[in-house]
Amino acid sequence: MATALYLLFESASGYSLFHANGIDEIGQNTEAVKSSVVDLTRFGKAVKLHAFQPFSSALDALNQCNAVSEGILTDELRNFLELNLKIKEGKKPKFSLGLAEPKIGSQIFEVTKIPCQSNEFVLELLRGVRLHFDRFINDLKPSDLATAQLGLGHSYSRAKVKFNVNRVDNMVIQAIFLLDTLDKDINSFSMRVREWYSWHFPELVKIVNDNYLYAKVAKFVVNKAELSEDHIPGLADILGDEDKAKAVVEAAKASMGQDLSDIDLINVKQFAQRVMDLSEYRKDLYDYLVKKMNDVAPNLAALIGEVVGARLISHAGSLSNLAKCPSSTLQILGAEKALFRALKTRGNTPKYGLIFHSSFIGRASQRNKGRLARYLANKCSIATRIDCFSEARTTVFGEKLREQVEERLDFYDKGIATKKNVDVMKAAIESALTKGGTEDRDEGREAQMDIGNGATEMSSKKSKKKKSKHGAADGEPMAEDKLIDVGNGDVPPESGTKRKKKHKLAEDGHVSESVNGVDGLAVNGTGKKKKLHEEADGVGTQTASEVKKKKVRSEE
Repeated sequence: MATALYLLFESASGYSLFHANGIDEIGQNTEAVKSSVVDLTRFGKAVKLHAFQPFSSALDALNQCNAVSEGILTDELRNFLELNLKIKEGKKPKFSLGLAEPKIGSQIFEVTKIPCQSNEFVLELLRGVRLHFDRFINDLKPSDLATAQLGLGHSYSRAKVKFNVNRVDNMVIQAIFLLDTLDKDINSFSMRVREWYSWHFPELVKIVNDNYLYAKVAKFVVNKAELSEDHIPGLADILGDEDKAKAVVEAAKASMGQDLSDIDLINVKQFAQRVMDLSEYRKDLYDYLVKKMNDVAPNLAALIGEVVGARLISHAGSLSNLAKCPSSTLQILGAEKALFRALKTRGNTPKYGLIFHSSFIGRASQRNKGRLARYLANKCSIATRIDCFSEARTTVFGEKLREQVEERLDFYDKGIATKKNVDVMKAAIESALTKGGTEDRDEGREAQMDIGNGATEMSSKKSKKKKSKHGAADGEPMAEDKLIDVGNGDVPPESGTKRKKKHKLAEDGHVSESVNGVDGLAVNGTGKKKKLHEEADGVGTQTASEVKKKKVRSEE
């Protein structure tokens, strides 16, 4: 008997249940279904409305839509299905439910035992239902359905954009982009001010090197002919050096520059003012970036700096994307061109990307730059994940990780041993708890216990590995190599310096013989002699060759 097929359709107006009668999935291809879906007369004969339950309000529609998208079965949907699709106890259902979302299908089957399916055939039928939905429901106008869909779409999108205003990494991305653009523009405009004003006062370029101070002095002086000894205090306030102020006045007296008209000097003055405003805005923007980085990623900022951390977040796209990156990816983030060029030409891959701008890489020696870049990327990955997934805002972990990088630098230069990461994290948790007061103290203790348990497990595993390696290196006959009691006395064991590791055993394994009450003489396959000290009945030391000779005589 063919199994009946029901279709669950979630619309902005409510839940709908359709019965697809006369449709056999076997022998139906997708193209035939697509052609029949477009025609309402053909589609209406095969698919009939079975039940419809409207939503009570717009808020209810939003809650139901969120639940369906997350794969959660609500009480309303469960009651709607159980009311219209009844299953007799102890009998196998003779129908199946077609769905667009496979996630909620598993939930429906677990709770209600209604078999569900979601395949290409069902999706094509649901596409036809969506296309002709307003024709199936009586008293439902297309305009009302469009209004409901628009309102639900806005509400759903607004609910999906859940964020903390103080932790918006998009502001960091925009700020670092603007900061880089301002740096380029200020440099270009400063060069233009220098070139423009140098026609009037060329000697000023050699005296004042800083771009901001040059623009400030150009605005203050304007016309070099009017510069006198009275202007030295004002110039000293701008330059911060009285000797430079006197040098400017002396250079103005013997300047070789040409005279400019008043309108030209006014334009130079205005342009210098614009450059000064841009420089001051750049400082304010940098302060804003530092503040936002301390809110969004305080540990990353404490570890590698605000600007480099912001560039990493910007290049990754978001803080969560950066937290998902492994440390190897974070290490070469920003050097994608060099990486793919190296892969294409089979050359050396780059050792660092954006983290090269960190002060740690510059302080490392040339041979240790790659090692330190890998280590720094590892610590940045840890700091990023703490910033992304932790609720508390603290810089303790970033400061501890920075200390670890400093210790690693000293290790490369002077050979000073570094602290273990487990101990550093324990200290960071303790300091975070003391700074945060009594809040989340239990959680911190649990985390510390987890770290401690992990450390003990790792140490026990390492000790087991060492023991197993030691046993495997000595070989199986190690137990037999130990001296056994002889007569009435105990034989002292061999000294550790005389023992040699056996890598290969002969096919016979070892030769053992009971000679003069001595058992367990072991001879390895390589034929090396091994001396055994005995203390019973004056038995002397016997070599392996003597044991073999005695064995041959006994066999004869």
